[in-house]
Amino acid sequence: METISYKVDGLDCPEEVKILRDVVGKAEGVSSLEFHILQAKMRVTYDPTVIDSEKIRQLVHTTGMRATLWEKRGDKPPSSFWNRHSRALFTALSALFLVLGMATHFYYHPNLWDMIGAVSEEYRLPFLTKCFYFLSICLGVFFVLPKALYSLRRLRPDMNLLMVLAILGAIGIQEWFEGATVAFLFSLALLLEQWSVSKARRSIESLLQLAPSLASELDLSTRKLTEKRVEEVEVGAVLLVRPGEKIPLDGVVTGGSSSIEEAPITGESIPVLKEIGDEVFAGTLNEEGALEIQVTKKADETTLARIIQLVQEARGKRSKSEQWVEQFARFYTPLMLLFSILVMTIPPLLLGAAWFDWIYRGLVLLVIACPCALVISTPVCIVSGLTAAARQGVLIKGGMFLEEVGKLRAFALDKTGTLTYGHPEVQKVVPLNDHTEMELMERAVALEMPSEHPLARAVLRKGSEMGIEEAHAENFRTFRGKGAEGVYKEKLFWIGSHRFMHERGNETDEIHQKALELEDAGHTIIAIGTENHVCGLIGVADAPRAWVRETLVSLKKVGIEKIVMLTGDNEATAKALAELSGVDEYRAELLPEEKVAAVTELVREWGKVGMVGDGVNDAPAMAAATIGFAMGGMGTDTAIETADITLMADDLSRLPWLIRYSRRVLGLLKQNILFALGVKAIFITLALFDLATLWMAIGADTGATLLVVANALRLLRVRG
Repeated sequence: METISYKVDGLDCPEEVKILRDVVGKAEGVSSLEFHILQAKMRVTYDPTVIDSEKIRQLVHTTGMRATLWEKRGDKPPSSFWNRHSRALFTALSALFLVLGMATHFYYHPNLWDMIGAVSEEYRLPFLTKCFYFLSICLGVFFVLPKALYSLRRLRPDMNLLMVLAILGAIGIQEWFEGATVAFLFSLALLLEQWSVSKARRSIESLLQLAPSLASELDLSTRKLTEKRVEEVEVGAVLLVRPGEKIPLDGVVTGGSSSIEEAPITGESIPVLKEIGDEVFAGTLNEEGALEIQVTKKADETTLARIIQLVQEARGKRSKSEQWVEQFARFYTPLMLLFSILVMTIPPLLLGAAWFDWIYRGLVLLVIACPCALVISTPVCIVSGLTAAARQGVLIKGGMFLEEVGKLRAFALDKTGTLTYGHPEVQKVVPLNDHTEMELMERAVALEMPSEHPLARAVLRKGSEMGIEEAHAENFRTFRGKGAEGVYKEKLFWIGSHRFMHERGNETDEIHQKALELEDAGHTIIAIGTENHVCGLIGVADAPRAWVRETLVSLKKVGIEKIVMLTGDNEATAKALAELSGVDEYRAELLPEEKVAAVTELVREWGKVGMVGDGVNDAPAMAAATIGFAMGGMGTDTAIETADITLMADDLSRLPWLIRYSRRVLGLLKQNILFALGVKAIFITLALFDLATLWMAIGADTGATLLVVANALRLLRVRG
């Protein structure tokens, strides 16, 4: 089996999906089809020994649509004015002839009420008026008729067939004005639908334009620059990115420093300082200094490329609302056609009612039956939500997850890398025996300078923040697993753990109590001393993320009833962070399988539970939750692959925002569905009581389509 993708011109609505499933999906050799309406993309899995790609393309053409291989979609010559504007032109001409028909109609019979549908049976329209109305009808149904005929041949009624039948029925009972109005308004509705889908489609395509197409490759030996397409740049190459330019590929800074605006990737609006050794992402903006960047990923493997791919693939994971609407429309359309036929025939046959009146009412029902407003609103709503969330640094893998977030009742949060930054930092400096903080940190920096241990790196970072210049101890000697000693400013100092301090014999009861207090608060102790006394203690711990307590309070305000911290860390450390962050409860010293059990227990108790972790080690617990959230910055590639939702900037404050946003999306979906169904229910009732006309019905349906689409597109304007 092979898989091939096509760009399908004319694939704008679920109705076209249904047609393609009938034509291409049932062809011999085709095993499966996947569709992404808002990309106009069709993916076909087929047996190449039975059918080839050209035959598949020809099958698509029989439906009135046009297919181009996905890889070659950008190679097509620029489309002509006719291809780009023919639908709009035909709609405008349909409107023109409708107006001319109305003008001649009114000229020969100046009675507005007669013109809109109450013409007596004795009155006959002038031939010129009929010609204008006929031309309006032909132009209005030009793009609809081929699909309607196909639907008729397959005995699969769709909205195109319903409209054509309604127009033919209007002509049959001499309601030319009504027929022309329906043809024009339906053509206008399809034009506006195409525009709205294109707008949502462009919102995705705008992501593709974030990264530049060209890169300046630097030859380190000659310092010469060569401009290349990003697809041609190999991993390991060095690129020069000037101030004001976008970074073309993921890489590591090897020269220079600059502030980088990373909002397209992480959603973080404040520029981030990047220096030698720091990672940078394709599509981010270099603000002030020239950078030399060594490429670490090819063009199709960058973080931005993966985000775009996953946003596009997310359309395949349809939300429950989308699935419900599609199932509803599948049965709704043929049932409404049958109902219209019964309305046209039962009263005249059984009750002796006037055929003209009931045929007209049945035609009104055919127009009302068009499910366009219903089926188009949900995909536009979902893709708008997914795209807007991606712009805010929240990558959601499908509409189903976007909907579910708003229903969460509890959260399980990993500690290291989630509630904390995932690396140790100096939290407290306690000078003793008349020493100052500066003196203590100077000695600690001198003794820790040779070490690569994470605790030593934390001390050095703190020293740098305090403005302490690099200092080195002489006669440096280590004590494996305990500490080290060395001569600094002609005096011997030692540095090490609480145990090392105890072994040196310098620990007093008072110092021991201070050390225990720090350890009870979750700190790891670093002691510094001389042969005579302890100079002081440094408490090092994994620092909690900024605003973590405020974020958890915000989660409570949006309706989360239970927040639990899960960690494999020791009891004292877990307790200290739990008190600081404000979680409802914590569970410490957990193995990965015990985390899974804890999440499973929460799901049983609360139903809908989110699990937030920092990658692979938390993946089993994420899978056990209703929705798994990953901290993207702690390990972007792995996090994006394993989680349902990724917080690209590791920003927990996105969680309450996302819950509110999900509920907004859900609210708009419900509004659209209820509004579309409500309009149809009203006009069905009006039609049965002979209070609705064809042009009123199509006007209401067109208006409903425009309103639900405009409502959905409001999601693109969301702000964090």
